[in-house]
Amino acid sequence: MSEENNKTPELSSPTVPGEEDALTDQVANTIAVASELAATERSPADAAEEGVLEEERVKDEIEIQVDLLQDPDWAVRREAVITLGEMGDERCVEPVVRALRDGDWQVREAAIEAVGMIGSSCVEPVVRLLRDWDIRKAAIVALGKIKDERVLEPLIGQLRNDEFNELATEALAELGQPAVEKLVAALKDKDENVRKQAVIALGRIKDPAAVDALIDMLKDKDWFTRLTAAASLEKIHDERGREAIKLLLQDPDLVVKMRVERILAAWKKGAATA
Repeated sequence: MSEENNKTPELSSPTVPGEEDALTDQVANTIAVASELAATERSPADAAEEGVLEEERVKDEIEIQVDLLQDPDWAVRREAVITLGEMGDERCVEPVVRALRDGDWQVREAAIEAVGMIGSSCVEPVVRLLRDWDIRKAAIVALGKIKDERVLEPLIGQLRNDEFNELATEALAELGQPAVEKLVAALKDKDENVRKQAVIALGRIKDPAAVDALIDMLKDKDWFTRLTAAASLEKIHDERGREAIKLLLQDPDLVVKMRVERILAAWKKGAATA
């Protein structure tokens, strides 16, 4: 037999099971890392395209809600107004302000709240509505929902109007502390109605910063304004106001004296139970 035939065939080395698993895990990890990088490393063009698509989606949603404002069902219109207010986009301003004219009071109330949610972008279009007698009531209430100093002068101006001054007073009171400075200045207005309503608004706001100005109003020539100033001071509950009110016990008007007695009695009772 030849030497070649006597050679034992060489066998290949078997793969160790542990090494095979390690290799598999390494390949899997490499693929996973590559996938993550591909997902996170988007080109600027891709990001821009996604931004455009999102903007188009929002635009489409706004248009859908605007179309619903024409629905004959008031409940559908109200929900559309609420949705537009929650979206808060500047493109929602015109349809929401227009909804202040809706024939149903529940839709108008929703529009007033929506104006407040959108905020400053609504100031100018709502202020323009003050020229329209039919929509002025809703416009005044809506302005009281907007936390923007630009609404203060238009609302102060409405204090001169006998028909709408109560609404304007409430709107200014709802604005709170930001309205105090303008209201204090209005206490010196020549118009009696403006002074009186400014006193009432300050009493509702209850800011101690108005105490000194309200004490001065206890000397106003109009008996009702004096009495209202006393009531506002009682609401603020500042001790300086309590002492000043006592002077009205000598007021020439009997009604003022009687009311002040009750105000002081209530103040004393409140202090005792506090």
